[in-house]
Amino acid sequence: MSFEHLSGKKVKFDIVNKNGAVLVPADSVLNSDTLRLLQQHEVNPFDVVVHAEKEAPAHESPSKLIQEAAQYSKHLFDRLNYDRKVPLIEIKNQFIPVVRQISRHPDLFELFESVKAKDEYTHQHNIGVGVLSTMIGQWLNLEESELALLSLAATLHDIGKVRIPQELLLRPGKLTKEEFEEMKRHTIYGYEILKGTIGLSPRVMLVALQHHERLDGSGYPLHLKKGEIDFFSQIVAVADVFHAISSRRPYHDPMPFYKVVTLMRQGSFGELNPEIVSLLLDKFIYAMLGRQVLLSDGRVAEVIHINSFDDLHPLVKIEDSLLDLSRNRDIQIVQILG
Repeated sequence: MSFEHLSGKKVKFDIVNKNGAVLVPADSVLNSDTLRLLQQHEVNPFDVVVHAEKEAPAHESPSKLIQEAAQYSKHLFDRLNYDRKVPLIEIKNQFIPVVRQISRHPDLFELFESVKAKDEYTHQHNIGVGVLSTMIGQWLNLEESELALLSLAATLHDIGKVRIPQELLLRPGKLTKEEFEEMKRHTIYGYEILKGTIGLSPRVMLVALQHHERLDGSGYPLHLKKGEIDFFSQIVAVADVFHAISSRRPYHDPMPFYKVVTLMRQGSFGELNPEIVSLLLDKFIYAMLGRQVLLSDGRVAEVIHINSFDDLHPLVKIEDSLLDLSRNRDIQIVQILG
């Protein structure tokens, strides 16, 4: 058992041995000596609760917080493989506040560029979906208790992947029919893992089970329809698709911005809640105003005006000239730059 990740951390509670004797008092900083002591007493490193890092100023880039949160997600999956217990209190006290903090970052596109998965997809995806779902909940003006529950459910939505073999999760090529059926079972595995967690809201379990369901019954694992799918599951489904197709994955590069918006509006990933889809895409599209974008012909332009009847083809400025993309429909917005 490795204690290396705990070095320099401040413990939140007393650490005791099997006989109840205090080995390390609360608020102590762990060093090589105390870590050696814990190892000698066979303390499970996953039972050591440390203080969360201090919040970074809101104007700073969220990238560092996202990297730390992704590392925690990986640590959580490793922990579940080890002892099969979901450390709910620790997640609520240390993990979810970081997700909530990231979601409040004022620059929407800087935030989204940071949460896009670029290398280690599984855990960056957990954070990305948690952040995007929380943002949607904020835009929907959910009450604080509902928002906190949504953040928790969204961040844990893929927890069932802990039972999926790594070679399937990281496979760069297309899965066989049998492999894809096993991959789909992560929804059931997630429900089973969370169902055994004392004190957890049933809605969190439902999100793990239902986030691949679709309103028309075309989803999985139960082929539920609109009235049967929890509203949180509908929010997470939208965030899940938006983040997945915008990110680099083992088997595809991130899609360009115009294609992400077009495919989601067309329902290319099954029927998602149209109100939630519209809310999310409208927020991103209208946030383009005044920003620089990369066009499909390689030029960089500034968005001057959003055409309400054709919002994917705004009026842009290139150096000293204006270009109306609604009249030049062969030119698309590939990426928002800054």
